[in-house]
Amino acid sequence: MSKNFIFSSESVGEGHPDKVCDTISDAVLDACLAQDKYSRVACETYAKCNLVVVGGEITTKAKLDYNAIARRAIREIGYTHDDDVFHADRVLIVNAITQQSPDIAQGVDARAAEGKATAEQGAGDQGLMFGYATNETPELMPAPIMYAHQLGRRLNEIRKRGKVKWLRPDSKTQVSVQYVDDQPVRITNVVVSTQHAADVKHKTIREFIIEEVIRKVLPKHMLDKRTTFLVNPTGRFVVGGPQGDTGLTGRKIIVDSYGGMGRHGGGCFSGKDPSKVDRSAAYMGRYIAKNIVAADIATSAEIQFAYAIGYPEPVSVCVNTFGTAADGITDEMIERAVQEVFSFKPADIIKQLNLLRPIYAKTTNYGHFGKSDPDLTWERTDKVAALKRALK
Repeated sequence: MSKNFIFSSESVGEGHPDKVCDTISDAVLDACLAQDKYSRVACETYAKCNLVVVGGEITTKAKLDYNAIARRAIREIGYTHDDDVFHADRVLIVNAITQQSPDIAQGVDARAAEGKATAEQGAGDQGLMFGYATNETPELMPAPIMYAHQLGRRLNEIRKRGKVKWLRPDSKTQVSVQYVDDQPVRITNVVVSTQHAADVKHKTIREFIIEEVIRKVLPKHMLDKRTTFLVNPTGRFVVGGPQGDTGLTGRKIIVDSYGGMGRHGGGCFSGKDPSKVDRSAAYMGRYIAKNIVAADIATSAEIQFAYAIGYPEPVSVCVNTFGTAADGITDEMIERAVQEVFSFKPADIIKQLNLLRPIYAKTTNYGHFGKSDPDLTWERTDKVAALKRALK
Protein backbone atom coordinates (compact mmCIF):
# COMPACT_ATOMS: atom_id res chain seq x y z
CA MET A 1 0.00 0.00 0.00
CA SER A 2 1.17 3.54 -0.76
CA LYS A 3 2.51 5.61 2.11
CA ASN A 4 -0.01 8.35 1.24
CA PHE A 5 -3.61 7.18 1.07
CA ILE A 6 -7.14 7.49 2.49
CA PHE A 7 -8.50 4.47 4.36
CA SER A 8 -12.10 3.95 5.52
CA SER A 9 -13.62 1.68 8.15
CA GLU A 10 -17.20 1.23 9.33
CA SER A 11 -18.94 0.19 12.53
CA VAL A 12 -22.55 -0.75 13.21
CA GLY A 13 -24.79 -0.17 16.21
CA GLU A 14 -26.37 -2.74 18.51
CA GLY A 15 -29.66 -2.47 16.64
CA HIS A 16 -28.20 -3.30 13.24
CA PRO A 17 -29.92 -6.53 12.10
CA ASP A 18 -26.69 -8.52 11.90
CA LYS A 19 -25.61 -7.27 15.32
CA VAL A 20 -28.99 -8.21 16.77
CA CYS A 21 -28.22 -11.76 15.67
CA ASP A 22 -24.65 -11.64 17.00
CA THR A 23 -26.01 -10.39 20.33
CA ILE A 24 -28.52 -13.24 20.63
CA SER A 25 -25.91 -15.84 19.68
CA ASP A 26 -23.39 -14.56 22.23
CA ALA A 27 -26.12 -14.33 24.88
CA VAL A 28 -26.86 -18.01 24.31
CA LEU A 29 -23.14 -18.83 24.54
CA ASP A 30 -22.72 -16.94 27.81
CA ALA A 31 -25.81 -18.60 29.29
CA CYS A 32 -24.37 -22.03 28.44
CA LEU A 33 -20.93 -21.24 29.88
CA ALA A 34 -22.45 -19.77 33.05
CA GLN A 35 -23.87 -23.21 33.91
CA ASP A 36 -21.40 -25.50 32.14
CA LYS A 37 -18.00 -24.11 31.21
CA TYR A 38 -17.31 -27.08 28.95
CA SER A 39 -20.33 -26.37 26.75
CA ARG A 40 -19.81 -26.80 23.04
CA VAL A 41 -21.68 -24.01 21.32
CA ALA A 42 -22.03 -23.01 17.69
CA CYS A 43 -25.12 -20.79 17.76
CA GLU A 44 -26.30 -18.80 14.77
CA THR A 45 -29.32 -16.54 14.57
CA TYR A 46 -31.45 -15.27 11.71
CA ALA A 47 -33.85 -12.34 12.02
CA LYS A 48 -36.35 -10.81 9.61
CA CYS A 49 -39.43 -8.69 10.34
CA ASN A 50 -41.05 -10.39 13.36
CA LEU A 51 -39.23 -13.73 12.98
CA VAL A 52 -36.15 -14.97 14.83
CA VAL A 53 -34.58 -18.38 14.14
CA VAL A 54 -32.05 -19.56 16.71
CA GLY A 55 -30.13 -22.50 15.29
CA GLY A 56 -26.84 -24.33 15.43
CA GLU A 57 -25.19 -27.12 17.36
CA ILE A 58 -25.06 -27.04 21.17
CA THR A 59 -23.93 -29.76 23.55
CA THR A 60 -24.26 -28.64 27.17
CA LYS A 61 -25.44 -29.64 30.63
CA ALA A 62 -27.03 -26.21 31.01
CA LYS A 63 -30.82 -26.01 31.27
CA LEU A 64 -31.88 -22.99 29.27
CA ASP A 65 -34.93 -21.24 27.86
CA TYR A 66 -33.53 -20.14 24.50
CA ASN A 67 -36.64 -18.13 23.68
CA ALA A 68 -36.35 -16.13 26.89
CA ILE A 69 -32.65 -15.48 26.23
CA ALA A 70 -33.43 -14.14 22.76
CA ARG A 71 -36.25 -11.89 23.97
CA ARG A 72 -34.11 -10.48 26.76
CA ALA A 73 -31.31 -9.68 24.32
CA ILE A 74 -33.71 -7.92 21.94
CA ARG A 75 -35.22 -5.95 24.83
CA GLU A 76 -31.80 -4.80 26.05
CA ILE A 77 -30.94 -3.61 22.54
CA GLY A 78 -34.03 -1.42 22.60
CA TYR A 79 -36.62 -2.90 20.24
CA THR A 80 -39.52 -2.10 22.56
CA HIS A 81 -41.35 0.77 20.86
CA ASP A 82 -45.04 0.30 20.14
CA ASP A 83 -44.51 0.85 16.41
CA ASP A 84 -41.68 -1.74 16.15
CA VAL A 85 -42.53 -4.63 13.86
CA PHE A 86 -39.49 -6.33 15.38
CA HIS A 87 -40.47 -6.13 19.06
CA ALA A 88 -38.95 -8.04 21.99
CA ASP A 89 -42.34 -9.25 23.24
CA ARG A 90 -43.94 -10.00 19.89
CA VAL A 91 -41.32 -11.71 17.72
CA LEU A 92 -41.94 -15.31 16.70
CA ILE A 93 -38.96 -17.44 17.76
CA VAL A 94 -38.12 -20.74 16.08
CA ASN A 95 -35.67 -23.08 17.85
CA ALA A 96 -33.51 -25.08 15.42
CA ILE A 97 -30.75 -26.23 17.78
CA THR A 98 -29.24 -29.72 17.65
CA GLN A 99 -26.24 -31.31 19.37
CA GLN A 100 -22.67 -31.09 18.09
CA SER A 101 -21.74 -33.76 15.56
CA PRO A 102 -19.94 -36.68 17.26
CA ASP A 103 -17.45 -36.69 14.37
CA ILE A 104 -16.42 -33.14 15.24
CA ALA A 105 -16.53 -33.84 18.97
CA GLN A 106 -14.01 -36.70 18.78
CA GLY A 107 -11.54 -34.41 17.01
CA VAL A 108 -11.92 -31.65 19.59
CA ASP A 109 -12.08 -33.79 22.73
CA ALA A 110 -8.84 -34.56 24.55
CA ARG A 111 -9.10 -38.31 23.97
CA ALA A 112 -7.80 -40.92 21.57
CA ALA A 113 -9.93 -41.95 18.60
CA GLU A 114 -9.40 -44.16 15.58
CA GLY A 115 -7.74 -42.14 12.80
CA LYS A 116 -6.92 -39.23 15.12
CA ALA A 117 -3.21 -38.38 15.26
CA THR A 118 -3.03 -37.56 18.99
CA ALA A 119 -5.12 -37.82 22.16
CA GLU A 120 -4.80 -34.05 22.74
CA GLN A 121 -7.58 -31.54 22.24
CA GLY A 122 -7.55 -30.62 18.56
CA ALA A 123 -8.76 -27.64 16.61
CA GLY A 124 -12.52 -27.54 16.08
CA ASP A 125 -12.08 -26.96 12.37
CA GLN A 126 -9.49 -26.28 9.74
CA GLY A 127 -8.92 -22.65 8.92
CA LEU A 128 -6.64 -19.65 9.13
CA MET A 129 -6.68 -16.84 11.65
CA PHE A 130 -5.04 -13.40 11.77
CA GLY A 131 -4.04 -11.06 14.55
CA TYR A 132 -3.08 -7.42 14.05
CA ALA A 133 -1.87 -4.39 15.99
CA THR A 134 -0.51 -0.94 15.15
CA ASN A 135 0.70 2.02 17.20
CA GLU A 136 -1.72 4.48 15.53
CA THR A 137 -3.94 4.71 18.63
CA PRO A 138 -3.50 4.17 22.40
CA GLU A 139 -5.43 0.90 21.99
CA LEU A 140 -2.86 -0.24 19.39
CA MET A 141 -5.64 -0.46 16.83
CA PRO A 142 -6.08 1.17 13.40
CA ALA A 143 -7.45 4.71 13.72
CA PRO A 144 -10.37 4.42 11.24
CA ILE A 145 -12.06 1.49 12.98
CA MET A 146 -11.51 2.91 16.46
CA TYR A 147 -13.06 6.25 15.46
CA ALA A 148 -16.03 4.49 13.84
CA HIS A 149 -16.59 2.40 16.99
CA GLN A 150 -16.36 5.46 19.22
CA LEU A 151 -19.06 7.23 17.20
CA GLY A 152 -21.35 4.21 17.40
CA ARG A 153 -20.81 3.78 21.12
CA ARG A 154 -21.56 7.46 21.77
CA LEU A 155 -24.75 7.29 19.70
CA ASN A 156 -25.88 4.19 21.58
CA GLU A 157 -25.15 5.72 25.01
CA ILE A 158 -27.24 8.80 24.17
CA ARG A 159 -30.12 6.63 22.92
CA LYS A 160 -30.13 4.36 25.97
CA ARG A 161 -30.16 7.33 28.36
CA GLY A 162 -33.56 8.12 26.85
CA LYS A 163 -33.10 11.88 26.63
CA VAL A 164 -33.33 11.97 22.82
CA LYS A 165 -36.68 10.33 22.18
CA TRP A 166 -36.44 10.15 18.39
CA LEU A 167 -33.33 7.92 18.30
CA ARG A 168 -33.94 4.26 17.41
CA PRO A 169 -31.64 1.21 17.70
CA ASP A 170 -30.33 0.68 14.15
CA SER A 171 -27.27 2.69 13.12
CA LYS A 172 -24.03 2.66 11.12
CA THR A 173 -20.93 4.82 11.24
CA GLN A 174 -17.97 5.19 8.91
CA VAL A 175 -14.76 7.21 9.09
CA SER A 176 -12.22 7.94 6.34
CA VAL A 177 -8.71 8.82 7.47
CA GLN A 178 -5.95 10.37 5.38
CA TYR A 179 -2.47 8.94 5.88
CA VAL A 180 0.76 10.72 5.04
CA ASP A 181 3.97 8.68 5.28
CA ASP A 182 1.85 5.87 6.75
CA GLN A 183 0.65 8.05 9.65
CA PRO A 184 -2.96 9.22 10.17
CA VAL A 185 -3.07 13.01 9.84
CA ARG A 186 -6.71 14.02 9.27
CA ILE A 187 -10.25 12.75 8.89
CA THR A 188 -11.62 13.43 5.42
CA ASN A 189 -15.16 12.07 5.72
CA VAL A 190 -17.55 10.98 8.46
CA VAL A 191 -20.76 9.07 7.74
CA VAL A 192 -23.41 8.50 10.40
CA SER A 193 -26.75 6.89 9.65
CA THR A 194 -29.19 6.46 12.52
CA GLN A 195 -32.69 5.10 12.59
CA HIS A 196 -35.17 7.65 13.92
CA ALA A 197 -38.82 8.28 14.72
CA ALA A 198 -41.00 9.37 11.82
CA ASP A 199 -41.81 12.84 13.15
CA VAL A 200 -38.29 14.29 13.47
CA LYS A 201 -36.83 16.60 10.82
CA HIS A 202 -33.63 15.75 8.96
CA LYS A 203 -32.16 19.14 9.91
CA THR A 204 -32.63 18.33 13.60
CA ILE A 205 -30.94 14.94 13.19
CA ARG A 206 -28.01 16.37 11.25
CA GLU A 207 -27.30 19.19 13.71
CA PHE A 208 -27.56 16.87 16.70
CA ILE A 209 -25.29 14.19 15.24
CA ILE A 210 -22.61 16.68 14.21
CA GLU A 211 -22.53 18.59 17.50
CA GLU A 212 -23.35 15.89 20.08
CA VAL A 213 -21.82 12.83 18.50
CA ILE A 214 -19.13 13.64 15.92
CA ARG A 215 -17.58 16.70 17.54
CA LYS A 216 -17.82 15.21 21.04
CA VAL A 217 -16.00 12.00 20.02
CA LEU A 218 -13.50 12.55 17.23
CA PRO A 219 -10.13 14.23 17.97
CA LYS A 220 -10.38 17.93 17.24
CA HIS A 221 -6.97 18.02 15.58
CA MET A 222 -8.14 15.41 13.06
CA LEU A 223 -11.07 17.52 11.85
CA ASP A 224 -10.76 20.60 9.66
CA LYS A 225 -12.85 22.78 7.36
CA ARG A 226 -12.51 20.27 4.54
CA THR A 227 -13.89 17.35 6.57
CA THR A 228 -17.23 16.27 5.13
CA PHE A 229 -20.07 15.17 7.42
CA LEU A 230 -22.71 12.93 5.84
CA VAL A 231 -25.61 12.35 8.25
CA ASN A 232 -28.48 10.10 7.15
CA PRO A 233 -27.53 10.80 3.54
CA THR A 234 -30.68 9.19 2.10
CA GLY A 235 -32.71 11.81 3.99
CA ARG A 236 -34.86 9.29 5.91
CA PHE A 237 -34.18 6.19 8.05
CA VAL A 238 -37.41 5.26 9.83
CA VAL A 239 -37.67 1.60 8.83
CA GLY A 240 -34.63 -0.19 10.27
CA GLY A 241 -33.47 -3.27 12.11
CA PRO A 242 -34.73 -6.67 10.98
CA GLN A 243 -37.84 -5.01 9.56
CA GLY A 244 -35.75 -3.14 7.03
CA ASP A 245 -33.06 -5.72 6.37
CA THR A 246 -32.36 -9.37 7.15
CA GLY A 247 -29.99 -10.14 10.02
CA LEU A 248 -27.60 -13.06 10.33
CA THR A 249 -24.87 -14.00 12.81
CA GLY A 250 -21.32 -13.53 11.60
CA ARG A 251 -21.78 -11.11 8.73
CA LYS A 252 -19.85 -8.23 10.31
CA ILE A 253 -16.45 -9.89 10.60
CA ILE A 254 -14.53 -6.83 9.40
CA VAL A 255 -16.39 -4.59 11.86
CA ASP A 256 -15.57 -7.13 14.58
CA SER A 257 -11.84 -7.15 13.82
CA TYR A 258 -9.66 -4.43 12.28
CA GLY A 259 -11.90 -2.56 9.90
CA GLY A 260 -10.11 -4.02 6.90
CA MET A 261 -6.68 -2.70 7.90
CA GLY A 262 -5.57 -6.16 9.05
CA ARG A 263 -6.55 -9.28 7.16
CA HIS A 264 -9.24 -11.73 8.27
CA GLY A 265 -9.38 -15.51 7.95
CA GLY A 266 -13.09 -15.53 7.15
CA GLY A 267 -14.56 -17.26 10.21
CA CYS A 268 -17.00 -15.36 12.41
CA PHE A 269 -16.62 -15.02 16.18
CA SER A 270 -20.05 -14.62 17.77
CA GLY A 271 -21.94 -17.63 19.08
CA LYS A 272 -18.88 -19.89 19.17
CA ASP A 273 -17.32 -21.39 22.29
CA PRO A 274 -13.50 -21.20 22.53
CA SER A 275 -12.92 -24.72 21.24
CA LYS A 276 -13.68 -23.10 17.88
CA VAL A 277 -10.38 -21.67 16.70
CA ASP A 278 -12.19 -19.19 14.47
CA ARG A 279 -12.74 -17.27 17.68
CA SER A 280 -10.11 -18.33 20.22
CA ALA A 281 -7.15 -18.34 17.81
CA ALA A 282 -8.17 -14.95 16.40
CA TYR A 283 -8.10 -13.65 19.99
CA MET A 284 -4.69 -15.27 20.43
CA GLY A 285 -3.49 -13.59 17.25
CA ARG A 286 -4.52 -10.20 18.59
CA TYR A 287 -2.77 -10.97 21.90
CA ILE A 288 0.48 -11.81 20.15
CA ALA A 289 0.39 -8.90 17.68
CA LYS A 290 -0.44 -6.40 20.43
CA ASN A 291 2.46 -7.58 22.57
CA ILE A 292 4.84 -7.28 19.60
CA VAL A 293 3.85 -3.64 19.06
CA ALA A 294 3.71 -2.84 22.79
CA ALA A 295 7.29 -4.13 23.09
CA ASP A 296 8.42 -1.65 20.38
CA ILE A 297 9.60 -4.59 18.31
CA ALA A 298 7.58 -3.16 15.40
CA THR A 299 5.10 -0.34 14.89
CA SER A 300 2.68 -2.63 13.03
CA ALA A 301 2.43 -6.39 13.21
CA GLU A 302 0.25 -9.08 11.70
CA ILE A 303 0.38 -12.78 12.52
CA GLN A 304 -1.30 -15.61 10.65
CA PHE A 305 -1.60 -19.20 11.73
CA ALA A 306 -3.64 -22.12 10.44
CA TYR A 307 -5.04 -25.40 11.72
CA ALA A 308 -6.25 -28.80 10.61
CA ILE A 309 -9.40 -30.13 12.29
CA GLY A 310 -8.67 -32.45 15.19
CA TYR A 311 -4.94 -31.63 15.24
CA PRO A 312 -3.48 -29.53 18.09
CA GLU A 313 -0.44 -27.88 16.50
CA PRO A 314 -0.84 -25.14 13.89
CA VAL A 315 0.19 -26.19 10.40
CA SER A 316 1.79 -22.78 9.78
CA VAL A 317 2.79 -19.58 11.58
CA CYS A 318 3.71 -16.36 9.74
CA VAL A 319 4.64 -12.91 11.07
CA ASN A 320 4.60 -9.75 8.93
CA THR A 321 5.66 -6.36 10.25
CA PHE A 322 5.38 -4.55 6.90
CA GLY A 323 8.93 -3.26 7.15
CA THR A 324 8.30 -1.57 10.51
CA ALA A 325 10.45 -3.84 12.70
CA ALA A 326 13.10 -2.20 14.85
CA ASP A 327 16.65 -2.02 13.51
CA GLY A 328 18.39 -5.37 13.45
CA ILE A 329 15.20 -7.38 13.89
CA THR A 330 13.68 -9.46 11.09
CA ASP A 331 10.23 -10.98 10.77
CA GLU A 332 11.83 -14.43 10.95
CA MET A 333 13.42 -13.54 14.30
CA ILE A 334 10.08 -12.31 15.64
CA GLU A 335 8.39 -15.48 14.42
CA ARG A 336 10.88 -17.66 16.31
CA ALA A 337 10.47 -15.53 19.46
CA VAL A 338 6.68 -15.75 19.23
CA GLN A 339 6.77 -19.54 19.01
CA GLU A 340 9.08 -19.66 22.03
CA VAL A 341 6.85 -17.45 24.19
CA PHE A 342 3.35 -18.55 23.15
CA SER A 343 1.64 -21.91 22.64
CA PHE A 344 -0.78 -22.16 19.74
CA LYS A 345 -2.46 -25.41 20.81
CA PRO A 346 -6.23 -24.85 21.27
CA ALA A 347 -6.21 -26.17 24.86
CA ASP A 348 -3.28 -23.90 25.73
CA ILE A 349 -4.93 -20.87 24.12
CA ILE A 350 -8.03 -21.46 26.22
CA LYS A 351 -5.91 -21.75 29.36
CA GLN A 352 -3.60 -18.79 28.60
CA LEU A 353 -6.52 -16.45 27.89
CA ASN A 354 -8.92 -17.98 30.46
CA LEU A 355 -11.68 -18.34 27.88
CA LEU A 356 -14.10 -20.76 29.59
CA ARG A 357 -16.12 -17.91 31.13
CA PRO A 358 -19.35 -16.10 30.21
CA ILE A 359 -17.54 -12.98 28.94
CA TYR A 360 -18.60 -12.92 25.32
CA ALA A 361 -21.49 -10.45 25.45
CA LYS A 362 -18.79 -7.86 26.17
CA THR A 363 -17.22 -8.55 22.79
CA THR A 364 -20.28 -8.48 20.54
CA ASN A 365 -20.62 -4.78 19.80
CA TYR A 366 -18.06 -2.15 18.75
CA GLY A 367 -15.31 -4.62 18.01
CA HIS A 368 -13.77 -7.65 19.70
CA PHE A 369 -10.43 -5.85 19.92
CA GLY A 370 -9.23 -2.56 21.37
CA LYS A 371 -11.34 -2.60 24.56
CA SER A 372 -9.86 -2.09 28.02
CA ASP A 373 -12.09 -4.49 29.96
CA PRO A 374 -9.90 -6.79 32.14
CA ASP A 375 -12.09 -9.77 31.25
CA LEU A 376 -10.89 -9.49 27.65
CA THR A 377 -7.52 -11.06 28.35
CA TRP A 378 -6.23 -10.89 24.78
CA GLU A 379 -5.82 -7.13 25.24
CA ARG A 380 -3.15 -7.57 27.92
CA THR A 381 0.47 -6.65 27.18
CA ASP A 382 2.00 -8.93 29.79
CA LYS A 383 4.34 -10.76 27.37
CA VAL A 384 6.43 -7.74 26.39
CA ALA A 385 9.38 -8.66 28.58
CA ALA A 386 9.29 -12.32 27.51
CA LEU A 387 9.32 -11.37 23.83
CA LYS A 388 12.26 -9.03 24.33
CA ARG A 389 14.20 -11.76 26.11
CA ALA A 390 13.42 -14.26 23.35
CA LEU A 391 14.85 -11.86 20.75
CA LYS A 392 18.23 -11.50 22.47
